Amino acid sequence: MDIFEKIESRSARIGVIGLGYVGLPLAVEKAKAGFTVLGFDIQPDKVGQVNRGENYIGDVVPEELESLVKEGKLSASSDFSRISECDVVAICVPTPLDRFKQPDLSYVKNSALEVATHAHKEMFVVLESTTYPGTTEEILKPLFEQEGFVIGKDLFLAFSPERVDPGNLRFKTKNTPKVVGGCTPECTRHAKALYEAVLDAPVFSVSSPKEAEMTKILENTFRIVNCALANEMAMICDKLGINVWEVIAAAATKPFGFVPFYPGPGVGGHCIPIDPYYLTYKARAVNYHTRLIEMAGDINDEMPAYVVRRLQDLLNERGKPLKGSRVLLLGVAYKGDIEDLRESPALRVWNKLEKKGAEVLYHDPYCPIVKRKGLHTPSVALEPGFLKGCDAVVITTAHTRNVDYDLVRQHAPLIFDTKNVIKGDPSPNIVLL
Repeated sequence: MDIFEKIESRSARIGVIGLGYVGLPLAVEKAKAGFTVLGFDIQPDKVGQVNRGENYIGDVVPEELESLVKEGKLSASSDFSRISECDVVAICVPTPLDRFKQPDLSYVKNSALEVATHAHKEMFVVLESTTYPGTTEEILKPLFEQEGFVIGKDLFLAFSPERVDPGNLRFKTKNTPKVVGGCTPECTRHAKALYEAVLDAPVFSVSSPKEAEMTKILENTFRIVNCALANEMAMICDKLGINVWEVIAAAATKPFGFVPFYPGPGVGGHCIPIDPYYLTYKARAVNYHTRLIEMAGDINDEMPAYVVRRLQDLLNERGKPLKGSRVLLLGVAYKGDIEDLRESPALRVWNKLEKKGAEVLYHDPYCPIVKRKGLHTPSVALEPGFLKGCDAVVITTAHTRNVDYDLVRQHAPLIFDTKNVIKGDPSPNIVLL
């Protein structure tokens, strides 16, 4: 039985490298579809948790993970030599930026090297990690060819961008449409067959990995540019004495030609602040300067400092200096109702407030402990006396559940709401971004 037949019969053994926000949900869905799945991760804690059936990702249903582990459909290992046991391997590892905003593909390269070292004929490999156009064919393909494989003949290679949106209650891994692009038509055919066997969503084929890689970059570049537009509008509206939230709500009544985006203290997560810079890096190689993307990134990067300046002005109006003031950050996750701290703008606001001499505390029901600067800082409880003792509360995350905003409204002397979370009658102690 060849690999295509194994995929169609769901007898293929699937390996998933990287058991984070992308990899673990994907591993669970593949196991639920009937495949036997072996997850790989360099972190022993994650491997142990998976093998005990303990969930650590919000978008995974704990009972489903536990059941799949008990049934023997899902397990995990740090022994990458076991890749040789797999018929299909999906690479779902981080693709961060370095401090110069240059792509760091070390995780992808190391994972691909492990796969190539332990690969066998009739294997299908798919990269899901977001990266610049050309990565699959320029970096991964040569590694397998060096091992003697003929891509599209005895080993099949493709790219399929992850489309994970942590905390999204409507679209999960299972029902989000997929894009696949293989190095050859046969590679694409294998990729399409795999995801059609796993997902309850359409699978769209493009002509090569480059088009699939560029698809994900375009999706997130669209978001970073529109976030920057919303943030710039917020700064202009503040100077003109206009409520930007009311303006956006009014514009959103137009049934065509407008998609609402909202301002905030910055952009966070693994995608929006990072992925577009993979394109700027690649564009420089062909002597093109991505002016719009880089300007959008600069505007978004400036928002934490803008929030601090606005807060400083608000305190000054009340006769208080920022230095020595007690400031409570309400929410530190990068988006509402999740526990994900990756690239959170709230943490950058925190850092800038501390540099200005403020005493910073935080409350976040989804993040009971924050590890930063070598310290483990616990979330504080919301109590009337504590809130009255704060000089300002800055709402930096739009949590919609598990936060008592009425209590905050009643007792905080100053609320700077950067996410338009507190609804209801206007109050002199509430200021919107």
